[in-house]
Amino acid sequence: MSALSALLAKPPTRTQPAGEPLTDHLGATLDALFAVQRRIGTLHVLDTGLRERFWTLAAWAALLHDAGKIADGFQSMMATRIGWGHRHEVLSLGFLGWLVAEAEDRAWVATGVATHHRALGGGEGRPSLSQLYPADITAEELARMLGPYDASATVTLVTWMRQRATKDGLLARPSGLATDVRSGELVTRAHRHLKDLLHTWVEEAVPRPAGLAGVLLQGAVTMADHLSSGHSTLRTEQSFDAGYPDRLTARLAGDGHRLRPHQLAAAQVSGHLVLRAWTGSGKTEGGLLWAARQIDEIRASTGGTPRLFYTLPYLASINAMTDRLASGDLREHGGAEAVGVSHSRAASYHLARSLCGADEDPLSGGSDSGVEARAAQKAVARAEATRLFRELVRIGTPYQLMRGALAGPVHASILLDSANSVFVLDELHAYDPTRLGYLLATAACWTELGGRVAVLSATAPNALISLVRETLTATSTHTEPDRPAPPELTVVEADYQTAPRRHRLVRRHEHLTDPTTVELIRQRLDAGQSVLVAANNIADAQLLRAELTDYDGWLLHSRFRRTDRTRIEQAIMSHFRSGLRPDDRREGLVVATQVVEVSLDVDFDVLFTSGAPLDALAQRFGRVNRTGTRPPADVVVCRPEMRPRRADQRSRTARMPALYADGVYDEEPTRLASKILDAHHGTEISEESLVRWLDSVYDSPWGEQWAQDVRRAREAWTSSFFSWEEPFADRTWAAARFDELFDGVEGILAQDRDEYAARLRGGGSRSTGRLLAADLLIPLPNYARGLGRWDRDLDVLVIDGQYSETDGLTEIQPSRRATVSYELGELI
Repeated sequence: MSALSALLAKPPTRTQPAGEPLTDHLGATLDALFAVQRRIGTLHVLDTGLRERFWTLAAWAALLHDAGKIADGFQSMMATRIGWGHRHEVLSLGFLGWLVAEAEDRAWVATGVATHHRALGGGEGRPSLSQLYPADITAEELARMLGPYDASATVTLVTWMRQRATKDGLLARPSGLATDVRSGELVTRAHRHLKDLLHTWVEEAVPRPAGLAGVLLQGAVTMADHLSSGHSTLRTEQSFDAGYPDRLTARLAGDGHRLRPHQLAAAQVSGHLVLRAWTGSGKTEGGLLWAARQIDEIRASTGGTPRLFYTLPYLASINAMTDRLASGDLREHGGAEAVGVSHSRAASYHLARSLCGADEDPLSGGSDSGVEARAAQKAVARAEATRLFRELVRIGTPYQLMRGALAGPVHASILLDSANSVFVLDELHAYDPTRLGYLLATAACWTELGGRVAVLSATAPNALISLVRETLTATSTHTEPDRPAPPELTVVEADYQTAPRRHRLVRRHEHLTDPTTVELIRQRLDAGQSVLVAANNIADAQLLRAELTDYDGWLLHSRFRRTDRTRIEQAIMSHFRSGLRPDDRREGLVVATQVVEVSLDVDFDVLFTSGAPLDALAQRFGRVNRTGTRPPADVVVCRPEMRPRRADQRSRTARMPALYADGVYDEEPTRLASKILDAHHGTEISEESLVRWLDSVYDSPWGEQWAQDVRRAREAWTSSFFSWEEPFADRTWAAARFDELFDGVEGILAQDRDEYAARLRGGGSRSTGRLLAADLLIPLPNYARGLGRWDRDLDVLVIDGQYSETDGLTEIQPSRRATVSYELGELI
């Protein structure tokens, strides 16, 4: 084994000064694959024959995936860090015939091996394998490209892999394969398998079941590879299990409470769930009780350990839910370590938790900068653990999960991890039909993969419930008798007759920024009340805060540096947090945009808001008299200005530009809401009436068009991403489109460039440096890419903007080549 021991899979690092030996990595990847198998269990979505062999095929691919690293060019790269320019996975294909006996099995194993780093076809981003090694390349040309390799190590590596495969039961009869391993045939064999792969997956039409199976196999190999490379382990105990209902009942009893009828009903549901219950009625606990039953049923059916994904639409609410579970339901069952935070700023959340002392292992000693750097290293490690699928309970945005639709070497693992899982979609929003349609299409995929879905909402209209039902219970295309029947959907509704009346509606004909309205706000503040002012756009919010600058308070919108927004949110939640006793309540002012709707657990005495669609208004109402323990509080709804967006006004093709409420919300749903509110001026609003009003909005011709738009988006997403006709084609275009739809862009101010660069250098590593620097990032609309310049040295967008810590971004000076301008009046 001497020739083999010198071969490396990973280069030397601080933790592994000698590098990682190839056989150590291959063995660790196989071990990780078995851990993934134990977690996922049986994949009933696969046809029977492949279902029975899937994990064996994936194990072979895991064992073989990096065998081609024996190439001299790759080994030289390990020593010199100078690129080789070729793909080790192609040479890995040459080992198949010496280890996998059946031709059909070899084809599947080859798929898992070849696709764990690069796309097979296309290539807008990194070159695909078909671009690097075209179908008409000869074996001799391939040999020249890949270069020499250690012939004796080839034979020794085959012997080692056979021994390891026999030990793990993959190779029951090693004598059934040829013992004469001719190392000179390695590239010839690799060439043949590569041509077969390109013919099967790139040149020919791919049946949908085969395409899906291929992506799941790719996901299994990439997940195992990432786990072994990150030296990570998977948690094995699901905290939300059959014992959770008893633990929850005991906890509630200790506080003098008991489970409500709708919570008990949710706990008995087997299958998908829609739970409609008002804020403060235990919606979250109802969803978790439902999840515990589904986890046990899926475990019994598949033999795996289902994951629980709890999704929320905003980062602040995600972080609050994570803290709530870690310190509550999971306190004695893993605490914070049992919960993964899955959103784009997960590492920032862990950093803030460390620095504020919330972690059980506080950091101490050293300078402030040293403490922060060590906290950043720990935060990066925690976020990386979640990225490597460690935890069984994860809190995040649905958009992080939707990335599984992109598949490929980066995202196929997300798709596989979605199989046999449980999903709770809290506060699923109805008023963006495109994003809703895309999310529903993804939820249908989760269902196909053996998952179960719950939707929790205080005000979901019946039209939304109907769309959820038709999406999750569509007729299955699978008819095999040994496949479990698809789950049904049950709607559970709280008794809205028992809900407290929390609000009294006041209508104003003036705009929110009108001097008359401002004077009314002043009167409430002078009376010692806590006042929330919710504007439809940033320009109005900044104007109102400037008008009320003589009162203590805060301005909150989406265009702050991360560090400033975190500081403002923490101050608001501390000052106005829900559940305070009457004697502890404080006066004060918050002026905000839509970001306040569901992101903060706060409670105010009165709300002044601009008119908007009823869905959005209902969320804003929920920030006032939140617990319903006080008499009904006023929610004052002003009339918005209906106007076209400036881009529409400038368009030469738009004859009659569409109108939007304050430049943000569509005109028709806002007008429908306004008509309902006008008819109920001065009345107390019940939770039941809000649901009834929403149903009337969505029962209108506008609502019918909305439902058609949702279905159209759902079908477009399904046909684009879930047809699996080209499962291993390059999807760089799709990733860019996804980021444009859901992520926007972040940038830094020109005056922050030097500080950003210093933080990048001061973290001790690239990841920790980026985390420390991220506090300077400002979220921007996607079109802002054209307003600044991309700094290639720092890999970040730099804008020339006017900014203050209290007001946020107020202006961007566009670059000379810009064709757009920054529109504060159309941003939230």
